[in-house]
Amino acid sequence: QVQLVESGGGLVQPGGSLTLSCATSGFGFSAYGMSWWRQAPGKQRELVATVTETGRMIDVAYSVKGRFAISRDNAKNTVYLQMNSLKPEDTAMYFCRSPTHNAWGRGTQVTVSS
Repeated sequence: QVQLVESGGGLVQPGGSLTLSCATSGFGFSAYGMSWWRQAPGKQRELVATVTETGRMIDVAYSVKGRFAISRDNAKNTVYLQMNSLKPEDTAMYFCRSPTHNAWGRGTQVTVSS
């Protein structure tokens, strides 16, 4: 059974940083690309970034380019989202996804506010 569990969200001031983690189990993690998505209140869920099975970052949303980075640790079956220079508009629930398995985590809340 594919399982994805996000962590690392919280309240941060504008300009601050957070690192989200997504621990996975139930599938051969190293063979698949992974992605982070987010959904703000009243808005559609949007793709933030994808990391290929080889660790290359692709499909980065324009709104986070140069500020966010997705990475993975295949030894730990974990994918990360490093978020820098956070803005209030980054406030959202952040979800981890395995596109191949169409599996989602439950999300972790990120709130950017002073």
